[in-house]
Amino acid sequence: MRAKPDPNGQGVTALPDIAGASESLARVFAALGDPTRLRLVTLLCAGGALSIAQLTATTHMSRQGVTKHLEVLAQAGVVQDVRSGRERLWQLDPRQLEAARRTLEIIGQQWDVALGSLKAFVESN
Repeated sequence: MRAKPDPNGQGVTALPDIAGASESLARVFAALGDPTRLRLVTLLCAGGALSIAQLTATTHMSRQGVTKHLEVLAQAGVVQDVRSGRERLWQLDPRQLEAARRTLEIIGQQWDVALGSLKAFVESN
């Protein structure tokens, strides 16, 4: 997903794959929109793969609560679980986070173009 100039001269437009990925991106943003889930993602960014026990200790939540939030993140493709012996570890899956980052970058570029157009309009009048 990269930005490209709009052939009609209206600024920057997104490549078509953003439209096709909009539902999965919406799930990612919805999952990250919860403060508890965002905190879990932050912990996984800093600590790599972590167990439920480790996440529970740092969030002061029950195991069931942490598991429920991790399952929402997993359904959105943000995290995945891996087995390490008898232990279930959770780690980030960077693919969906990278897609979300690229989407926000494109939106930012579109805003820059729109604000530049508005500035030019205001200054010309």
